[in-house]
Amino acid sequence: MRVVNAIGMGAPFRWLAQSLRDLRAAPVECLTYGAAVALLSFGIWRALIDTDLAFWALSLSCGFVFIAPMLAMGLYAAGQSIELGERPTLPAMIFVRGALRADVCYLGLALLLIYLLWGRIAQIVYGLSTYRLHKTVDEFLTFAWQTPEGHAMLVSGTIVGGAMAFFSFALTVVTAPMLLDQNANVFEAMFTSFRSVATNFGPLLLWAAIIVVLLLACAATSWLALAIIFPWLGLASWRAYRDLVGAAPQSQGAPGGGT
Repeated sequence: MRVVNAIGMGAPFRWLAQSLRDLRAAPVECLTYGAAVALLSFGIWRALIDTDLAFWALSLSCGFVFIAPMLAMGLYAAGQSIELGERPTLPAMIFVRGALRADVCYLGLALLLIYLLWGRIAQIVYGLSTYRLHKTVDEFLTFAWQTPEGHAMLVSGTIVGGAMAFFSFALTVVTAPMLLDQNANVFEAMFTSFRSVATNFGPLLLWAAIIVVLLLACAATSWLALAIIFPWLGLASWRAYRDLVGAAPQSQGAPGGGT
């Protein structure tokens, strides 16, 4: 059984500060990676909005937290390289050697299923709240904020979505970087992740809240702010893993180092 370290309430802010230093160590590579994620997210967002699918644009955006750990694999690899005193390369961040494992694929499949389940639940909550389809963002927001049915939808959707998001967070807070860094299977990594949350519930609840706030800021910019915030959070998540369960880095290239 892996050792889980106890951390203080200030740890999330320390991770953010450390990740800023990591970002300055490889700004071009990390920001290019973030820009690619931002442009992809913006493109999907605009495509849904332009085809009058405002509900799906908003609900799938809310589900971004479910797939973010897999999108951040390249940033975990970058954090690992920086920690070893090496400069990460963009190809190594895109084609992460340590991610080419069955256990990483199992994790990705689990998160995809949670993401699809969230989309279905959001559709059911929305369908039970109104008989009409709101095609534009303005129409949807007017319904959500100015009608009793919309208020009920927001409350029920927030409760269900929040519970699913926190479960996903507890499932993955150290799982993806641990699979990249150590010779662990997906069940051991998930169990360690749950133990990390149980041992450090307060600090990790704060960390989850910080992630949500920063992702909401990204959503307010049609996801373009992901170009900066996503690499910042990805590198901070690597620091969180190191604080919680990570062993001291070895001098040899680790599985995800891409060197």
